[in-house]
Amino acid sequence: MRTQKRTKLIHEGRYLAEVDVELVITEDEWSPYLSVSDAYKLDDVRATLKQGDTATAARYGRFFRSRRLPCDSHIEGNKMTISPAARLRES
Repeated sequence: MRTQKRTKLIHEGRYLAEVDVELVITEDEWSPYLSVSDAYKLDDVRATLKQGDTATAARYGRFFRSRRLPCDSHIEGNKMTISPAARLRES
């Protein structure tokens, strides 16, 4: 039996967490798999992100919050146009 480090991504709502776990690699047909403690860790991270408890989620790994960005562009076919207001903000 050997182990291999991996980073699992947990996405819940507007949050994303990167959690380091170890995969257990054996010769049987269930390989590779997570240890019980790592599986519980992923469940705990998902639950804390669902509740919005970012302080607890940060103890398990790195977490990110997604946010909507305003977009003044329009894509039609394979041609993208940018509104004049967006051009002014870029300069």
